[in-house]
Amino acid sequence: MAGLDALGAAAVDEATLAGMLAAHLRLEGPVEVVEVEVEEFPYDLVSITTLSRHRVHGRVATPAGEHPFRLFVKVVQAWERSPLFAFVPEHLREVAAKGVPWRTEPLAYRSDLASRLPDGLTMPTALAVMDVDDLTCAIWLEELDVVDVPWDDARSTRAARLLGRLSGSRRVRPLAGVSGLDWTLRDYLTGRFDNQVHPMLRDDDIWEHPLVAASFDAELRDRLRDAADGARETVEEALSLPHLPAHGDACPNNLLAVDGVDGFVLIDYSYWMSMPPGADLGQLLVGDVQIGRTRAGDLAGRDAAHRDAYVAGLRDEGCDVPAEAVARGHALHHLLLTGLSSVPWEHLGAPPTPELAVMAQDRAAIARFCLDRVDATAGAGVAG
Repeated sequence: MAGLDALGAAAVDEATLAGMLAAHLRLEGPVEVVEVEVEEFPYDLVSITTLSRHRVHGRVATPAGEHPFRLFVKVVQAWERSPLFAFVPEHLREVAAKGVPWRTEPLAYRSDLASRLPDGLTMPTALAVMDVDDLTCAIWLEELDVVDVPWDDARSTRAARLLGRLSGSRRVRPLAGVSGLDWTLRDYLTGRFDNQVHPMLRDDDIWEHPLVAASFDAELRDRLRDAADGARETVEEALSLPHLPAHGDACPNNLLAVDGVDGFVLIDYSYWMSMPPGADLGQLLVGDVQIGRTRAGDLAGRDAAHRDAYVAGLRDEGCDVPAEAVARGHALHHLLLTGLSSVPWEHLGAPPTPELAVMAQDRAAIARFCLDRVDATAGAGVAG
């Protein structure tokens, strides 16, 4: 264990911490920190915009007695401050930096979004959101009692319905642009897609790599290349659809089960913005599959249930965006952001293992599913 200095640039003094806790816990009289311990929070997924995560535990003393506290401090930063940014070619760095909206999460916590979320969804309480400098921000949150709950069909379908309510909510809608970021799928196209994804798909050597060749056959390769060549038209069609508030990364990892909460606690608002209808269903369906946490299984069957539930959630909120627009928006967005980048290029330099072979098989299943859904929904979109 360590003291507040372990938070580095995000550290505060004990008086500042006492003031934050007094306001959060509604404590009266002089408040003094009598014990504080800081430990790094273990996390096994790479995030280019997260500098650190720490638990901060301790006790404060008041005239009425002592009170324990448990906090979580997340420090977010601009993408260009990540060590991984050094691997971005010099001529692409400006585009790359603009393509990752790191400021959105602090702005979401500074807003009143928590009070606008539909029943069944909530977010951690922020005690403070502090700018460390122009490119780094520390978010002080209540620590949650996260419980390990299996993601069965019933749980994921409930999540889909609540994501539909989130997208359809009139109360949430004014905060869809809380970041002030003028970012659309065109920016993704001219950024990561044009400079990384499309060249990768056109690189013959990648398709000959044993990890790829074993799962991505010639037919799938050609379908992906054809879809990539037509990505500009796909983007424009997606942009013609109605846009609704979206979490932006609604994978199971960001929909927490918390002791005492009936529903889900949403975390990680980096990509919170307006998106085509159904956009959040992509990561709900395959977020855990992409990272090898679960198998692909019956993607089509689960996705159909998710879409029905999402539309029901829209209707719960009085939103009349057609089900056909949801199906098309989800299909186009999922192909652009996930299907076309499903080749496991980030693992091609690693020693081959059975686990990576399974992941490649599931990534290929995701790619086929995304292509099939775009084909199946052709002509189903509704401009607006």
